[in-house]
Amino acid sequence: MQLMDKVDATREAVEALLAAEHASLPSCPDAVVSSALCSLARSTNQLDAARTAVVGEWATRGLPALDGSRSAVARFARDTGCSTASAASLLRRGARLRTMAVAADAFACGDLSADKVDMLCRANSDGREALFARDQNHLVSEAKRLHAEDLRRIVAYWIAAADDAKAEKAADKQAESRSFHASRTAGDIWDLRGRLDAIGGTVFFNELEAISHQLFFEDWAAAKEIWGEDTRPDRLGRTNAQRRADAVVLMAERSAAVAAGHVPARPLITLHLGEDAARKALCEVDDGTVITPGQARQWMADADFERVIFGAKSRVIDLGVRTRLFRGGLRRIIEIRDRHCTYPGCRVAAHRCDIDHITEYSAGGETTQDNGRLLCPFHNQQRPGRYQLPGREPPDDPEGS
Repeated sequence: MQLMDKVDATREAVEALLAAEHASLPSCPDAVVSSALCSLARSTNQLDAARTAVVGEWATRGLPALDGSRSAVARFARDTGCSTASAASLLRRGARLRTMAVAADAFACGDLSADKVDMLCRANSDGREALFARDQNHLVSEAKRLHAEDLRRIVAYWIAAADDAKAEKAADKQAESRSFHASRTAGDIWDLRGRLDAIGGTVFFNELEAISHQLFFEDWAAAKEIWGEDTRPDRLGRTNAQRRADAVVLMAERSAAVAAGHVPARPLITLHLGEDAARKALCEVDDGTVITPGQARQWMADADFERVIFGAKSRVIDLGVRTRLFRGGLRRIIEIRDRHCTYPGCRVAAHRCDIDHITEYSAGGETTQDNGRLLCPFHNQQRPGRYQLPGREPPDDPEGS
């Protein structure tokens, strides 16, 4: 069967699927809907892989220039109706994936999403191609099992380790590109836009998130006065975007009220070391954003630093075996290890989670890092014996992630 015959057959199969879904989807059992969703996600990955292969061949043959188009991006965006940013991303993927056989095979099997493939393509660029070829099997294996956000961190560390000098140069360029603009529009609406480096952006975002979360609970309490136990997120007085806008204004009001000489909160930078006191530290801001040692050094006077040593010989086992609560260093150890709620697919950040005993304390479970895990308040309440009636407490994640 020729290529176009296969493409036509694929289109017909998709049209048949859409027709069947339209007719029967509302009456499908819950389990069938969930299974169909997972299966379609895998099939979507495979279709993306097929399209990427065709795009790579199309660009390699120079076909975009045959109609006089100035660039492949311009023609692809025009012919497909996508944005130039999406066209550029797909063309980059198509070009780089041609030299990434292991990643291309995993993509074609549906084991990798386009997002994960793009992260691997970023690693396989800028003079790192030989190192990527050496480590491709390992990186693809990690990509298959990791959540996309965790893979982003792994790739960032790999890039930093592949070439220290380039990583520091990129970090310096990132800092130099910081900017912020505020302009009043014709209707007296203020338009704000800007760019922040990794550490400055984390400081800003963490405070914005904290205030937005506080405003969410205030909105929930107000809605509960009206709706009682039938309160739902769609009945709140403000949207997520409106709460974030109000949070920015509140940040400015609090700044104006701060007394002279006030010492601001300091960001926390974590230095990860191996048990053999690794030749260099792997550096992160407290939300997991990867930074270079050079960026960390620039904040030596204005940030707090913590050292975390991983490995059997230097491993911290516990702090007080029969202590009821996880506090201090022990809590921080579990936050660093788990990073977010450990319920499958939940990404609530560590600082908003409870530390839960895997084996209940009342059943003899010890308060150690081996018996502790992060669970967001919502999932912590779903454990046996902790169920609460729906509507009694607001959901912990106002973004719905």
